[in-house]
Amino acid sequence: MEYKQNNKILVVVPTYNNESTILNIAVQINKKKLDILIVNDGSTDSTKALLESSGYNHLNLKENSGKGSAIKAGAKYAEANCYTHIVTIDADMQHSVADLNKFVTEIDKYPDSIIVGCRNFNSNDIPNSSKFGRKFSNFWIKIASGEKLSDSQSGFRAYPSKYFTKLKTKYNRYNFEMEILVRASWAGIPIREIDIEVNYSPETIKASHFKPFWDNFRISVTFTNLVTRNFLPIPHKKLHGQTGSEKFKEYISSPIKTFKELIHEKTKPSELAFASFVGIFFGTLPFVATHSIVILFAATRLKLNRIMALSVSNICMPPIVPAVCVEVGYFVLHGEFLTNITIQTIGYQFLDRVGDYLLGTVIVAPILGIIIAAVVYIASIVIYFFKKNKCN
Repeated sequence: MEYKQNNKILVVVPTYNNESTILNIAVQINKKKLDILIVNDGSTDSTKALLESSGYNHLNLKENSGKGSAIKAGAKYAEANCYTHIVTIDADMQHSVADLNKFVTEIDKYPDSIIVGCRNFNSNDIPNSSKFGRKFSNFWIKIASGEKLSDSQSGFRAYPSKYFTKLKTKYNRYNFEMEILVRASWAGIPIREIDIEVNYSPETIKASHFKPFWDNFRISVTFTNLVTRNFLPIPHKKLHGQTGSEKFKEYISSPIKTFKELIHEKTKPSELAFASFVGIFFGTLPFVATHSIVILFAATRLKLNRIMALSVSNICMPPIVPAVCVEVGYFVLHGEFLTNITIQTIGYQFLDRVGDYLLGTVIVAPILGIIIAAVVYIASIVIYFFKKNKCN
């Protein structure tokens, strides 16, 4: 295996009680002519003794602190020894060492990117819990960062050392691997994916130390904190790319015109629909005089098309949508619609109408958002279909 001279790669293998597999994977990595560091995360079996007698480069942590802690220890070692990148691979033999070739090639092409191995889940041997866990994690990665990934739980990854230690992470177990992707996205670090193979056999499943209940609970808590942080009006520190505010061109006042332009740019229907939902949802809620700011903020955080979100929000301008919200709120409270529009009901009972409006927005915002998103999605699918046929 050869790699560019300016890239010095260290393969980091975090391990905990993997006495039956650790030397096997070390031998295979050694054949690739790549430097290896095995980080023993306080194993209680014979792992420590095996490593000390094997001669492989390794670190022994005093106690089991979690996979994240082991990877962080490996990253500190890499930085101290001038490695430009670390590649993490699990010690349970679920990953194919042969795929290291793909990582080395991808590092050469994209040295500033985090590279995540997307596991092939087409086999019947893949546990349903793993399939669900991956979809669950991918969904919340999208909500927390706007990053669309196919396999955010894969432990086979490459990290640029110059960024790794600058990403301030809080968690040290399996949830670390989701957290660092979100924080990397916030920092502007590109995240790329490559296809890899995975081996789910009884032996590798037994060698894994993932605890479905507790680790999924920790992951849920992690995402709750990350999503909350993402929507706080506090800028994220940039480590890569633009360090100032991103350039934003003036959005088009006509939603239909904007929609046609975005279709021409081949924006995906699902992305247009999601942006439309955000625009309508926040455009309906009672953010008086600040709707555009809130929509811009939400769309930016979710990495959605801000032009689409802002443009479609014009539908929510007075008087129609606010009037609908008042009627819906009034109906919920009184069991009938407000049909008597007089100085009494609108003027003297103004505060009551404000209450009706606030209640109505909470109900109308998600419903109207889903309706408009569905219309945008179907319309874009139809337009793409006719454009494709026309080109053919």
